Amino acid sequence: MSQTYQPKKRKRAKKHGFLSRTKTAGGKKTLLRRRRKGRVALSTVKQKVSIKKK
Repeated sequence: MSQTYQPKKRKRAKKHGFLSRTKTAGGKKTLLRRRRKGRVALSTVKQKVSIKKK
């Protein structure tokens, strides 16, 4: 049996990254809430991830 979570940097960035948050109304609300709360990291992706397909 395989493990459920197989992490991928690109997929994580696409779903939970800053740019994907800014594209939707709900994502903008999320960023607004996190700014209001004073979060240091607004999105989950901490380091630069190359989104381009190789």
